[in-house]
Amino acid sequence: MTDNEILTSIRNGSYQEAFRSIVDNYSERLYHHVRKFLCSHEETDDLLQDIFIKVWHSLPSFRGESQLFTWLYRIATNEALNHLRKMKIRSALRFESLEAVQAEMIDSDPWFDGDEVEKLLSKAIASLPEKQRAVFLLRYYDDMEYGQISQILGTSEGALKASYHIARKKIEQFLSEKDGSFFKPPAE
Repeated sequence: MTDNEILTSIRNGSYQEAFRSIVDNYSERLYHHVRKFLCSHEETDDLLQDIFIKVWHSLPSFRGESQLFTWLYRIATNEALNHLRKMKIRSALRFESLEAVQAEMIDSDPWFDGDEVEKLLSKAIASLPEKQRAVFLLRYYDDMEYGQISQILGTSEGALKASYHIARKKIEQFLSEKDGSFFKPPAE
């Protein structure tokens, strides 16, 4: 089903059909999006289930004021950020930093299929504050325009551009400190 057909199903009250198509069409994309935040296959799998439960419960109230894609990414991004906040609290209770916990998750995850460069980039991204991380992931990996990111995060395009610029600089600094000067995110 296309997004328009899914929207028609939602308007007609065919929620099961719409939901099935959403899961079929968006599971893989949302998995990869959330995985960039959480750095763990197991954590991502668990959270993806929660995201789809939230989508299921929210379908009747979806008014179609934004694109289906944008709505789903908003839910997934908010859930990922909420999960990161919970992880940060749990790690603080163990006297560890979230950055260190996520670096360990990256190193020990048997499902991580990147090379050392990708691991280093993942660790650099994990070191970013959550808003900068979200902007960087949506812009760099999902190749979204600032207008779309603005709808997902509810932030002005100007603020997003500034956040992306700052995130790029922090990642470049992290990588140069870790002898990763071989990577430079694209300039804006």
